[in-house]
Amino acid sequence: MEAFDLTQLEDIPAWLRTVTEQVGPLKGLVHAAGKQMTSPIRLVKQTEASELLATNLQSAIMLMRGFSQKKCHEPESSVVLISSITGLVGRGGASVYSASKAALMGLARSLAVELAPERIRVNCIAPAFVRTEMLAELEQWLPPAQYEALEKLHPLGFGTPRDVANAAAFLISEMARWITGTTLVVDGGYSAL
Repeated sequence: MEAFDLTQLEDIPAWLRTVTEQVGPLKGLVHAAGKQMTSPIRLVKQTEASELLATNLQSAIMLMRGFSQKKCHEPESSVVLISSITGLVGRGGASVYSASKAALMGLARSLAVELAPERIRVNCIAPAFVRTEMLAELEQWLPPAQYEALEKLHPLGFGTPRDVANAAAFLISEMARWITGTTLVVDGGYSAL
């Protein structure tokens, strides 16, 4: 299976149908696309905001459109949308990013109701700062004291991609068969402070 550019929004449903014709109906799907933008609202450019919303939100909408097609999903299937803790608590300079991630939570709740008759569960995960390329970039331009202060906002320290993947595996599994329309916070205690 070849890589696909999720910014090609209108082509996503057809691409997903092609994938499922090759591999069969999907039991689960994780939308983990994300683009970060840190900028005070007075400096946000419309083109930047549109690109971020296309990557973070609109690609999820179109993936869900594709996944809900007949023969694209198995009965009793599950979708996980990777949101962010900033969609729940907000963060200065990240208004567009926060809005896109909060919108994923609303999307999951609405689709959980809409797709329940088809036995498709839809949930979100809201991680805090995870050791990824985005965090590495942040470390490059933050002064060391600010970076250390950011890590201290996580009582259990920064997370790892595996922490988020384990939560997604749980939500897709049969162990979560009665969970839909919710957001699982995976933040190392960030929101507890």
